Amino acid sequence: QVQVVESGGGLVQPGGSLRLSCATSGFIFSNYAMSWYRQAPGKERELVAGILSVGGSTTYADSVKGRFTISRDDAKNTVYLQMNSLKPEDTAVYYCKASRVRAYWGQGTQVTVSS
Repeated sequence: QVQVVESGGGLVQPGGSLRLSCATSGFIFSNYAMSWYRQAPGKERELVAGILSVGGSTTYADSVKGRFTISRDDAKNTVYLQMNSLKPEDTAVYYCKASRVRAYWGQGTQVTVSS
């Protein structure tokens, strides 16, 4: 049974940091590209960051470059998103996605940036 479970969201003040985790099971994690998406109220879901399965090459949305860092631990079947210098516009539900021939999504974790 495939499981993709995000955690680490919460309420943080502008300028603060959060680290999201996405723990997976039920598939060969090291074979899958992993990515983080987010969806704010009234907006479409957008790609935030991605990391390949081989070589670990990463990609970021322009809006988060220099502030967010995606990483993966294949031994723990987990992908992370370190988010620094958070802004109110980063407020959204953050989703983890595993991609290869098919895709698996998590249920999301809420991130709220507000004073």
